Amino acid sequence: MKLQNYVTQIFFFSLMTISLQSCAQQKKSSESEATNKTTSYEIQKTEEEWKATLTNEQYTVLREAGTERAFTGKFNNFKKEGVFVCAACKTPLFSSTTKFDSGTGWPSFYAPYNEVNLVEIKDQSFGMVRTEVVCGTCGGHQGHVFPDGPAPSGLRYCINSVSLDFKENEK
Repeated sequence: MKLQNYVTQIFFFSLMTISLQSCAQQKKSSESEATNKTTSYEIQKTEEEWKATLTNEQYTVLREAGTERAFTGKFNNFKKEGVFVCAACKTPLFSSTTKFDSGTGWPSFYAPYNEVNLVEIKDQSFGMVRTEVVCGTCGGHQGHVFPDGPAPSGLRYCINSVSLDFKENEK
């Protein structure tokens, strides 16, 4: 019985580690097939202009494809009703009605607000193949999308809180 409990604990620990690693990411390596700097977006700014309008943490995530630490973002356990927008350009990205608790430590959504407002990019950094999602208006890195979310889409958009702002529904 002790061996079975031990094996079960190891299994769940391994599963949680893999889940957390799938969302975690630091700066992109040169292995990435595409970056948000190779596509033309409606909002174009120089790196100096982005640095002047974003916090250091926002710049690292939105412009350099970094990530915030798991369970530290302001929107991870956030429950208000409204729309999550890009922190850099205010484009609507996700409705609060599609937010769910994935247990990964980052805000998770099962569908975008509008498919045009997000761009998916194949990401082969760190020896993995993932799908990066960036803002369709400014190219700001938001996070990644994975095929392990809930119904109805089966998708999990794993997004950095620092990449988002929130507009609460008016009552």
